[in-house]
Amino acid sequence: MKSDNKNPKNDKDKSTSALGRNSEFAPLYAARERIHPKRVWGMYRKFKWLAMGLLLGMYYIAPWLRWDRGPSAPDQAFLIDMPARRAYFLWIEIWPQEVYYFAGILIIAAFGLFLATALLGRVWCGFTCPQTVWTDLFIWVERIIEGDRSNRIRLDKAPWSVEKIRKRIVKHTIWLLISLFTGGAWIMFFTDAPTLVKDIINLNISGNIILFVGLFSGITYLLAGFAREQVCTYMCPWPRIQASMLDEDSLIVTYERWRGEPRAKPTRDADYDNRGHCIDCNNCVVVCPTGIDIRDGNQLECIGCGLCIDACNNVMDKINLPHGLITYDSVNRSNARAENKVVKYRLFRMRTILYSLLMLVSFVVMFYSLATRNHLEVNVLADRNPLFVTLKNGSIRNGYTFKILNKSTQPRKYILWVENLDGAAINAVGIDTLGNGEILSLSATADAVMAYRIYVKSPRKSLTGENTDYQFHLKEIDMVGEQEEVIYNAIFHGPKR
Repeated sequence: MKSDNKNPKNDKDKSTSALGRNSEFAPLYAARERIHPKRVWGMYRKFKWLAMGLLLGMYYIAPWLRWDRGPSAPDQAFLIDMPARRAYFLWIEIWPQEVYYFAGILIIAAFGLFLATALLGRVWCGFTCPQTVWTDLFIWVERIIEGDRSNRIRLDKAPWSVEKIRKRIVKHTIWLLISLFTGGAWIMFFTDAPTLVKDIINLNISGNIILFVGLFSGITYLLAGFAREQVCTYMCPWPRIQASMLDEDSLIVTYERWRGEPRAKPTRDADYDNRGHCIDCNNCVVVCPTGIDIRDGNQLECIGCGLCIDACNNVMDKINLPHGLITYDSVNRSNARAENKVVKYRLFRMRTILYSLLMLVSFVVMFYSLATRNHLEVNVLADRNPLFVTLKNGSIRNGYTFKILNKSTQPRKYILWVENLDGAAINAVGIDTLGNGEILSLSATADAVMAYRIYVKSPRKSLTGENTDYQFHLKEIDMVGEQEEVIYNAIFHGPKR
């Protein structure tokens, strides 16, 4: 009689094989296979070189650009001055209470990214993302020192030798220098660039500078030198979000399956009438910086750089076939071509119109706010203990800390008075009054906050109750042309009636 019990050993073998490479189940974890992209020439590679040159040039050169803002402000064109609590972008100066401008910039950038994705897929990732730009730079250095793809693969597999050690030392030294320049350039956006360089040369730098330069240099070295495509695949959230931005009319890197299948090796007679144009050369795979096969369809790892398009077009030139086997195409147009139909690209769609309008509205609001913002602001803090003081003559006095924010690059003079409080008198500590104590003459240095101790005195009969509404009026008196005036609504505290 046969036993119905299963052999535990066989069960274990099946369980093990279920996680094996040849089973139908993929392993839960797999070791990373290092990717060595092959060099490629073509239009999209030129675009990437151009984007990399422009972006790196802007990044490294921007802290050295000068912008004259007057004697009281720094002359660095792009500077976030943390000690002074200011941010400078060419002619624009942002104060701490105007941090909403940064939010506006991020909103405009977000809608711009949504629009670009809806039109061209992950074009940001493929051409302008910092991870892509610096990884391209590091790979270029690696290729110069260690050779193209096949040479680098052989070098990885080769045992350690003097030549291998020499190449690795040279490569990593250059990588570290690029990383140090990158970290140093980032810090220059937060401090005066020439001063920082002089301090570094003289070894007169603070621990904070060393910390942050080291931090950003280490991040650059790690992500661009080692993590590379792992950042795009596992660390970046954008690949998982972009699907909601795409539709059937978005242009993405596409393998035209209707034209390429069935695949076969190239023929000597160059007859491709009864077969696909894809010769299964795998050039599109070996040039991909993330190591995917675009012929498997749109994938999470695809950054839309177009290098596979260049590689395929180069092969098509060699076998005298037209370009476009791999190209930027939409799902609708690709499906239409498969049926010998012609479908025009739909640029204006509901989502592209919506993203464009939102970006335009955000830009207009930001521009209008910047163009019409005042260079003068007032902040008034009323005394809380006590709320008021009763004087010998029976009048009531309130005390205030009166702050003037002069955002201009020149010192200003002002006059201050109150309205809607009959018989009120105003005075400030150390400041002479004008007229019958109804007007004060105040001043503020350029690009600074001036604080004054202000007292307002009112007859008791002018008060309507415990709280009486009135206004402070502050007006410039030395400005040529239209004079700015600020009205601040205040409350005068008094005794119960």
